[in-house]
Amino acid sequence: MDKLLLVDDEVELATLIKDFLRNEGYDVLIKHSFAAGKESFDNDAFNAVILDINLPDGSGLDLCRYIRDKSDVPIIMLSARSGDVDKIMGFGLGSDDYITKPFSASVLSARIRAHINRYNRLSNSKDNKKGIKRFKDLVIDEESYEVILNNEKIDFTAKEFQILNLLSNHPNRVFTKEQLFNQIWGYDDFGDMNTITVHIRKIRMKIEANSKQPTYIKTVWGVGYKFENPV
Repeated sequence: MDKLLLVDDEVELATLIKDFLRNEGYDVLIKHSFAAGKESFDNDAFNAVILDINLPDGSGLDLCRYIRDKSDVPIIMLSARSGDVDKIMGFGLGSDDYITKPFSASVLSARIRAHINRYNRLSNSKDNKKGIKRFKDLVIDEESYEVILNNEKIDFTAKEFQILNLLSNHPNRVFTKEQLFNQIWGYDDFGDMNTITVHIRKIRMKIEANSKQPTYIKTVWGVGYKFENPV
């Protein structure tokens, strides 16, 4: 289910939009201020962002610029102003669309779907060329050895990255500690298999919301570990 961030200080309108979009199959988070919208974007992953220009504690245009500096996620601006100046500013700051109030909820939904589909096509094309893998809010870049969680880069050691990358290349396949050790350290390296346990624990602490109840790297008791892509 695609997740949307809607930032609009008109409570009734925002609620109506949320209800309509939920019926269209979206998960919608509403925020009514610049600060709350910024905080939500920083702490969660969204498939599209809908911003009202006029917010009580700042400008939606500034929030658009902030989000665009951090992400390529589709941004749709909402405004009661129909003049070209705001539209030009919005597009100049990186918004993908501009809708003037009042508007049809079905038109908004159609535009959201079009932008998400386009973004996904471009992302998939780009990712296939660069060896980038996406799993919900987790991104693994094989070429740059980078791991990004909720739009934030996470520091990984080389071995931690290699273990995560190996597991994520084979979702749902169970690897024993011996298999992981041999593929990462090599057959000629004689080491303690507990090294794998330590590295898995460190990886979980970095990518899991709750390392004791992991959603990505699961333990298969008596066998080893496997990577799952959470829905």
